[in-house]
Amino acid sequence: MEKRCKAHCLVVSFPAQGHINPMLQFSKRLEHKGVKVTPVTTRFISNAIMSGSSSSSISLQTISDGYDEGGIGHAESIKSYLDRFWKVGLQTLDNLVEKLSGSDCPVDCIIYDAFMPWGLDVAKKFGLVGAAFFTQSCAVDSIYYHVYRGLIKLPVTETQILVPGLPPLEPQDLPSFIYHLGTYPDFFDMLLDQFSNIDRADWVFCNSFYMLEREVADWFAKLWPFRSIGPTIPSMYLDKQLENDRDYGFSFFMQNNDVCMNWLNDRAKGSVVHVSFGSLVDLKAEQMEELAWGLKRSDCYFLWVVRASEESKMSKDFAEESSAKGLVVRWCSQLEVLAHEAVGCFVTHCGWNSSLEALSLGVPMVAMPQRTDQSTNAKYITDVWNMGVKAAVDEKEIARRETIESCIKEILEGEKGKEIKRNASKWKELAKEAVEEGGSSDKNIDEFVANLVLSRSSC
Repeated sequence: MEKRCKAHCLVVSFPAQGHINPMLQFSKRLEHKGVKVTPVTTRFISNAIMSGSSSSSISLQTISDGYDEGGIGHAESIKSYLDRFWKVGLQTLDNLVEKLSGSDCPVDCIIYDAFMPWGLDVAKKFGLVGAAFFTQSCAVDSIYYHVYRGLIKLPVTETQILVPGLPPLEPQDLPSFIYHLGTYPDFFDMLLDQFSNIDRADWVFCNSFYMLEREVADWFAKLWPFRSIGPTIPSMYLDKQLENDRDYGFSFFMQNNDVCMNWLNDRAKGSVVHVSFGSLVDLKAEQMEELAWGLKRSDCYFLWVVRASEESKMSKDFAEESSAKGLVVRWCSQLEVLAHEAVGCFVTHCGWNSSLEALSLGVPMVAMPQRTDQSTNAKYITDVWNMGVKAAVDEKEIARRETIESCIKEILEGEKGKEIKRNASKWKELAKEAVEEGGSSDKNIDEFVANLVLSRSSC
C-alpha cells in the first residue's frame, strides 16, 4: 500500500473546459510520479463531458455547484450562480474529503483552481496541504494581482502601464475586465478574489513554463512558493514520458477528427490555415463575415471550426462555395490539427490554452483577441515571443477582411513570417525541454511530490 500510494491529491477545477484540461494534465503528471490523484468537478459537468481516448487510470469525483441539472445555464445570473456554488461547493467538497479520510489512501493535499479560493479553506480545516493552481498566464495573473492590491488604479487613465516583470503595456493590452471596466462585474470580482487568501497557500502553481515568462515568475517567487509546471498539454506532443497520453481525456463536443486528418493529409506542408475560437467565444456576425471573406481573399487552404451555435452567423453558401479550398467542421481535436505538418498558421482568439498549444507545437498565430485575458496573451504572442501578428481592428472593434488576408499572407509568404517561424520553432523546443526529465517544470513537480511524501511520512 505504501508503494501504491505515496500521497493523495484532490485536484478541484472550475467547471469549464479551459480549466479542466490543464488541471487534468497536471494530474496525469503527478500520477506518473507515483501520486494518487482524484480530479474533482461539478456533477453537471461530469454528466456533460464525453469520455475521450485517454488511457489514464485517473477516476473523477464530483461536488455540487447547486445546479446539478443545468449548471450555470440554470442560474438567474452569474452572481447567483457563483454565490450558490461558493456555498454548496465548499460544503460538498468538505463532505468528499471527510468521506475519503477513511479510505486506504486518505487525502494529503487539495490542489484547487485559484478561481475557487474556498478550496484552500477546506484544506486548512482538515490540516491538508493547500495548493493554488492558476490556469492563466503568469503575466495575466500578475496584472490581476496588481489590481487586487491597488497597484493598478481603476479606471486606468495612464497611456502606459508598468508592472514588474512585464513589458510596458498600453490600456488595450490589459484583460478586457480592466480595459473595459464594468463588463461582467461578478466574474471580475471572482478574478480578484483569487488572491484573497493566496498568502496562506502552501504552493502556488501556474500553467506556464519558466523560460516563457521567467521575469514575472521570478517576481512571483519572491511573494509565494510559486512554481511553473506547464505547458499542460498531452505528453505525446512534447516529451512522451506519459505513454499514450494523446488527448486531454474529456470533451464537451463530438469531434470530426478522421475527416479533418484525412483532409489535411492531402495538403502540402505548411499550406493550411487553421481557424478556431475555442469553446466559448461568440464572434459578432459581422466579424464572421469579414473572417470568411479574409480567408477567401487569402486563397489559402483553411480548416475552420465553427461550433453549431455559431453556424447561423455564417453565409449558408460559404462552406459549399469554398469547398475547393476549405473545410468547415463543428469541432475537432485542436491538438491533432496543430500538430499536423500541413498547418502553417493558426487564426485564434488567443485563449491561454490555445496559445500554449500553438506555442508548444511551433505554429505561428494570427491573433484576434475578443475578451478576458486574450488581449494580454496577444501582446505577448506578437511583441514578446514574436511568433505571430495581430489583426488590427477598426472603431467597431472588427478586424476587416483586408487585414485578415494580409496577416495570413505575412505569416505564410512574407519576410516577417520567416522570422516568426524561426521563433515558433525555438519556443517549441523550449516547451519540450521544460517538461522533459530534468526540465524546469519537471523539477518543480518533483519538488512538490518529494515534499508531499515527506509531509505524509512525518505525520
